[in-house]
Amino acid sequence: MKTYRYLVASLLLTAVLLAIPVKAQHQHDHEGQHHWEIPSKDPDRVILTFNGDPATKRAVTWRTDKSITNAVAQIAEATVNSGFADSAISVNAVTEASDLGQYKRNTSLVVNYHSAVFEGLKPNTLYAYRVGDGDTYWSEWIQFRTAKSVYAPIQFVYFGDAQNGVLAHWSRVIRMAYQTAPDSDFVIHAGDLINNAHRDAQWAEWYKAGGFIHSQWTAIPVVGNHEFMRLKEKEGRRLSIQWRPQFTLPIENDLAPELHETVYTVDYQDVRIIVLNSNDLLEEQTEYVETQLKNSTAKWNILTCHHSIFSPAKGRDFQFARENWKPILDKYNVDLVLNGHDHTYARGHVPTRTADASSATGVGTVYVTSVSGPKQYDLDREQLKSYAAEGYKPDKTAEETQFFQVITIKDNQLTYVAYTALGEEYDRAVITKDFETGKKVLWQAE
Repeated sequence: MKTYRYLVASLLLTAVLLAIPVKAQHQHDHEGQHHWEIPSKDPDRVILTFNGDPATKRAVTWRTDKSITNAVAQIAEATVNSGFADSAISVNAVTEASDLGQYKRNTSLVVNYHSAVFEGLKPNTLYAYRVGDGDTYWSEWIQFRTAKSVYAPIQFVYFGDAQNGVLAHWSRVIRMAYQTAPDSDFVIHAGDLINNAHRDAQWAEWYKAGGFIHSQWTAIPVVGNHEFMRLKEKEGRRLSIQWRPQFTLPIENDLAPELHETVYTVDYQDVRIIVLNSNDLLEEQTEYVETQLKNSTAKWNILTCHHSIFSPAKGRDFQFARENWKPILDKYNVDLVLNGHDHTYARGHVPTRTADASSATGVGTVYVTSVSGPKQYDLDREQLKSYAAEGYKPDKTAEETQFFQVITIKDNQLTYVAYTALGEEYDRAVITKDFETGKKVLWQAE
């Protein structure tokens, strides 16, 4: 009897369901997209960047669909329980619509990017923040620590090109980097974050590969040549349509608008990091570099740009930088230059005459080229040797290897370590500096 009643009920339910009009379950606007590419009311692509004094300010940017027109970021000092949320302050975000359909290979839809700058923060303080619409649709609470207001130990991670196979193959590198140095203060992405500048599916991969790391490690993004491409036929190459909406970066008003948010300087606890755009308007940036170094009172000066000043790859040559930028770097005793572009690994230095031990070398500037993604090139060892005429000495090289680098600065030492994607140490160098004289000694692992 039970079976009979169950059968009758099932038949009745089926008849009812068949009588209900069925609406399409999929929106054709998103056909071919993964679910994590599709914008919604919920915040996605959340990323922290510097925009002002790292001890008191931080910027956050995120994305939603176009229905979220009023967005908010909230922040509070983190506590051992959830009580901090009751005292969180709200910051109204700036919302910018972006038409992804400007590029023909994107799905044709408009998304909204939202950005907010947290100001008046306390130095050396752990904060929790979230972003959303101020009502229903929120991210999780995410933590970051502000910089100290004085010279103190710092640690950061540096990646060469991710560029290709970002979700499949770069994801394990950024995650291994986080596992190796989870408390890093920031991360430098030295250009070519993706392969096709305007291709939103590739930016989706970059954000998914890093996941929450992008929202917790403050990013210093460097623009590469693959962040430029034609948007339409018969037009010149232009900066990725996603770059400025998705990264809230300092604007150097004295520079041409074309360089805004691609050339900037970050001062972090007596470390000055100068970011250049090695694609365009190089002469104008030469003056900028000189000004930033001449006015620097930092104990350490670091420069990063995408193109390798001492290229280790076959067929590559950034002659302009060696002729115009290197003399300035020499003049102001720049400590470290971090590059990408050449899809191989090389660390070298400009020697000085202050060697005082067999294992140590007097050093001017240390130059590094590295790659974090799967695309790899061959070394040009003869070209590396030829740079001797320009005062450069190669120290360590590698091919067919994905790397990430962890740089630690403490007291008068800068320790540089390159790790493979397996988390294994490959290269180590230590710069010891006399802050009064500026003289430095380089120690290298055998």
